[in-house]
Amino acid sequence: MIYDWLLQGNERFGTKPDDICINVFNCEPEQINEHVIVAPWWQPDVFINFGAEIDKTLDCENRKIWNMNMGEFRFTYIRTGIGAPVIVDTALALGCTPCKKAIFIGSAGALDVNMDIGDIVIPEYSVCGDVVCRYLTNVHLKGNDMFGQAIYPNEQLTKKINSITDKVCIENNVKWHFGKNFSVDTIFAQFSHIDEIIGLGCNTIEMETAAFFKATELAGIAAGAVFSISDNSMNKKSLYCGRTAEEMQYRHDVRAKVIPQIVLEALSE
Repeated sequence: MIYDWLLQGNERFGTKPDDICINVFNCEPEQINEHVIVAPWWQPDVFINFGAEIDKTLDCENRKIWNMNMGEFRFTYIRTGIGAPVIVDTALALGCTPCKKAIFIGSAGALDVNMDIGDIVIPEYSVCGDVVCRYLTNVHLKGNDMFGQAIYPNEQLTKKINSITDKVCIENNVKWHFGKNFSVDTIFAQFSHIDEIIGLGCNTIEMETAAFFKATELAGIAAGAVFSISDNSMNKKSLYCGRTAEEMQYRHDVRAKVIPQIVLEALSE
């Protein structure tokens, strides 16, 4: 198995699985719950406002971790930082813990004029446009270019997320879409390549989930994702300009009231 081979690479240089967990998460493996939420940037405030409570906060050099509960249900929330490399190291390290299920939450840009800021997207897959996925292999790095490959989340968990999203969005009058996502390494340079990315069949763009899906699969963790549309370059509403205060407030409201319900139901069932 590729994951075992990657662990053996660490052990060859003196690092055991417990060492990985301690250094990546600043805790013993058993302190990470079976159910995990991974977010590049968002704080856990929306879950606190939704009724979740913090059991313990773990400060790491590059990540921040909260163990939380909703009554009897306990989960771990990890704020990783932005970009595929930190997501990969987080996901692979989760394989050294009791984690069994993980949901990624974060922002995505729309590449479809029919998507509005604040809409929810559940990705069917993410097309690899990053470099770090090249390293998730037990063959030679040279020639192992995964660019353009579609990488899928866990099928069973994604079906559950889709069903819950449909129910919750109908109840809250929020639009949601199936995503064919592209994971990119750059914001600044992506705009000159948007036509080609759309030509690959993609309707959203973000930076982490191709790597997240690949790394969690290798680590034996069932993973899915929920996106909030933050911008739409096709409608001249990019991350840099064009979005109104009303649009951003609507996105904030959906992120605070709808996404926590979707994620917690999908994790706890």
